[in-house]
Amino acid sequence: MVKEEFDVYIKDTDGNEILAEKVTTQDNGFMDLWLPRDQKYVIKIQQEDKVAESEISTFEGDATCITTMQLM
Repeated sequence: MVKEEFDVYIKDTDGNEILAEKVTTQDNGFMDLWLPRDQKYVIKIQQEDKVAESEISTFEGDATCITTMQLM
């Protein structure tokens, strides 16, 4: 999904909004999202009527590249 635009919403586990903006994928189809370390987040990615939602975290040893979210 190269150069596609998505609505991205990220909140921490306390409900604080970290990000709420449109993000366009790069030439390789990925998007870069930088988040503070040692936290858990709920991320929601939406494009039109398709939505993917997941919990992610940024603790030592956590994955730095996540490619498993699929729009449903």
